[in-house]
Amino acid sequence: MKETWQLIETTINENPAPIQNENVRYEFNLTGDNACEKQLILSNGTAKITDDTTTKADCKLTLSSKDFMKLLAGDLNSTTAFMFGKLKVDGSIGLALKLEGLLKEYRF
Repeated sequence: MKETWQLIETTINENPAPIQNENVRYEFNLTGDNACEKQLILSNGTAKITDDTTTKADCKLTLSSKDFMKLLAGDLNSTTAFMFGKLKVDGSIGLALKLEGLLKEYRF
């Protein structure tokens, strides 16, 4: 899973255009195999992944690591996942939906 997080950060930073005007902090609470907590900070056209979750995120997403991988691959619709209880959102649901759109700009 460590490689996946590095890939996310590297891929987004190699093509910062889709996040150019973003200033948001997402927190991921992944459950199941490879459980972890990470934050994705999008600010000033850069992406940073951190283990430090002490700063409150604008949007916190809780889902299984398996479903997270599906989300990255574009194989999981966040709205459907939310409706069926596979995805829990704490904070702005609008930001959660926006994240799905941003992720579709990249191939992980």
